[in-house]
Amino acid sequence: METAELAKLIKGRRSVRLWQDKPVPEKLLMEAIELATWAPNGGNRQNWHFYVVLNKGTIKALADAQAVGRDVMASWAGAGAFAPPPPAPGQPPPPPRSPFSAAPAVIAVGTRKQENPMEKVFRAHESDPRAAAMRQANVTVDSRIQSVSAAIAYLLLVLHHFGLGAVWMTGPLPQCKAETEKILKCPADMDIVALIPVGYPAETPTRDRKAVADVSTVIR
Repeated sequence: METAELAKLIKGRRSVRLWQDKPVPEKLLMEAIELATWAPNGGNRQNWHFYVVLNKGTIKALADAQAVGRDVMASWAGAGAFAPPPPAPGQPPPPPRSPFSAAPAVIAVGTRKQENPMEKVFRAHESDPRAAAMRQANVTVDSRIQSVSAAIAYLLLVLHHFGLGAVWMTGPLPQCKAETEKILKCPADMDIVALIPVGYPAETPTRDRKAVADVSTVIR
């Protein structure tokens, strides 16, 4: 693949939240996942698992779990700050978005729980402020999450290459993670960290990107 072709693929991918009422071939999803597993990952543990959900009843159950969690959170004082902002004066409201349950397929991405050996050392010296700082840094640079994120990035690009539209969702999970894992029958050592609705796109988003100069620093 020439650089120009790669650039077109990367720059053409967008988060899609509206899908055609058309089934997604299981074969395409599995091909995309196979390529995603070639992503870089910490210690080559390949510590990821992909739940491919095609069953409409299961997708609806996942959507219902999200709705229940969202309603619980909305009932709390101060939660209004998380509501979508109203349209600007004189501007039309944003186009309606399909509910999660409208997705023809969903890929739930999990990663198995594991303890970094350094964590035991940090805990053994937790009275030392430096150990506490290192422990916090260890949480920030969690290789388990970075590894599965690399796989998701690959997955989204391949899905786009196959003509499919998807969106990387993490926002609903804090509100329904346990329920989601129960619906998917995940083992006790599995954390679901992302939900990716997939389908043939029924929209063409055109969001732009910040200038490279605004997001980079060259140290010469």
